[in-house]
Amino acid sequence: MKKEIKFSLVYRDMWQSSGKYQPRLDQLVQIAPLIVEMGCFSRVETNGGAFEQVNLLYGENPNKAVRAFTKTFNEAGIQTHMLDRGLNALRMYPVPADVRKLMYKVKNAQGVDITRIFCGLNDVRNIIPSIQYAKAAGMIPQATLCITFSPVHTVEYYTKIADQLIEAGAPEICLKDMAGVGRPEFLGKLTKAIKDKHPEVIIEYHGHSGPGLSMASILEVCENGADVIDVAMEPISWGKVHPDVISVQAMLKDAGFKVPEIDMKAYMKARAKTQEFIDDFLGYFMNPGNKLMSSLLLTSGLPGGMMGSMMADLEGVHSGINLMLRNQGKEELTIDDLLVKLFEEVQYVWPMVGYPPLVTPFSQYVKNIALMNILCEVKGDPKFSMMDKHIWGMILGESGKLPGKLAPEIVALAKEKGYEFTDKDPQENYPDELDKYRKEMDENGWDYGQDDEELFELAMHDRQYRDYKSGVAKERFIQELAKAKEEALADKGYTAEDILAIKRAKYEPVTAEVKGQVIWEIDVDADSLAPAVGKEFKPEDNFCYITTSWGEHRPVKANFEGRVIEVTAKQGDRVNKGDVLAYIERTNKEN
Repeated sequence: MKKEIKFSLVYRDMWQSSGKYQPRLDQLVQIAPLIVEMGCFSRVETNGGAFEQVNLLYGENPNKAVRAFTKTFNEAGIQTHMLDRGLNALRMYPVPADVRKLMYKVKNAQGVDITRIFCGLNDVRNIIPSIQYAKAAGMIPQATLCITFSPVHTVEYYTKIADQLIEAGAPEICLKDMAGVGRPEFLGKLTKAIKDKHPEVIIEYHGHSGPGLSMASILEVCENGADVIDVAMEPISWGKVHPDVISVQAMLKDAGFKVPEIDMKAYMKARAKTQEFIDDFLGYFMNPGNKLMSSLLLTSGLPGGMMGSMMADLEGVHSGINLMLRNQGKEELTIDDLLVKLFEEVQYVWPMVGYPPLVTPFSQYVKNIALMNILCEVKGDPKFSMMDKHIWGMILGESGKLPGKLAPEIVALAKEKGYEFTDKDPQENYPDELDKYRKEMDENGWDYGQDDEELFELAMHDRQYRDYKSGVAKERFIQELAKAKEEALADKGYTAEDILAIKRAKYEPVTAEVKGQVIWEIDVDADSLAPAVGKEFKPEDNFCYITTSWGEHRPVKANFEGRVIEVTAKQGDRVNKGDVLAYIERTNKEN
């Protein structure tokens, strides 16, 4: 029998490759025991990358989610791992060194074992410090090679980087084939080159399924010495995501490798539970196209993990582009036409900006340049005239060294704008900032949190964290979800009246207890305002007041524990006893 191959379930990445949001804390703690029960995973990807930011976007505390999700795996002896963008840590732009150092202390304390450190430019200057920070905090640093397919990304190019990362102390190397465009034979040669020179180093392969090469690639890397394979599971395997563990296990077993058995009863329970999450709310933000594989992805090289956000971007500009085309008397584009046009523009843009590996954030930068170029073309403006400061930062070298040469047109445009190129260590551009965030937390009376995790969250995602703390994020998400549900019903042919009736039938009405005039707040300095959608109430809370004809302000109790979904009455409205003032979604069904 050949060597043992271990499996890592990329549960977090499955969701990012499928749609906009991640499961909630209460959902994560339901799925974790079932993943353990399946008995085939030595590792699970629990967090990192966009995970924390997405939690904040729908108004939940990511630190609680990470601790709760990792706890079950820690107790079962399954290693947990996170995605770490090196210089960018957990966000899309560079992070000060003091915040990066704090991240590893926080994540280690939260139960995360391994950090998968990558730089979107494969610049070792952005990875090596994180190897050292992670080790100092007690984590296992898994240094990463971002795989892509271009004239400059050769086996020699990657093995030289691997040598530097291993010499710096990395005990593991990940081949991060985020677009699934790595050719199987190439990946086999790269795996062998690293293993021949560094047999003690663990190699983990991460390959998306989008273009259709992933199964062949998995077999090749295993035949050449890989140790761990990232896999997914139904109902969101395949498509733009990852191969399913069942298929990978069957293929490798037949090839003579030692692989773990899968408890299929547990698999089916986990599959059903994941479908529950989709039906609950996550499915409203999952583009059906992400379930499909396409060889067109080979030409663009865009990663599977950004497909959810990319399709949302395309849908956002689609109507605007067609409006301009219509006004110009030109033929409109279907969403598929626009997608192909975007892929073609990515092919044009990518070599011009130095062949950055198409991984976060540089995949988004290249995609954004391409999308803006399409808009410029429709408007009659020059290409490359709508690039923001982060894109220019990549071009100028502020984020690291580009693998290839910039096109003369891009260099000329930079000089025309008065920009300067740099080759200094990227971290030097971003001074420490933790003291600034400590001051903000002190002024607001906010707790730094267990192991300084709340301080870290503010420093890492300051705008999203403030929205989370204020409640704005939760309010915005509830409105977004309500809109998505209404659109889904409309797509099925329901009328506006039908949708309103269905929506209200699920929630509890708050009704006027007497005849009179609605007053939302009394004894306030500012205007009396209706409660915002998403505001939470206890049963005994005063929801509003009704001013009777004899001048008494009669309080209306909320009567339910829950959050406001819809307000139907306005300040000053005259209502009769029993009229509905608002609807509340109950959060405690026993009340």
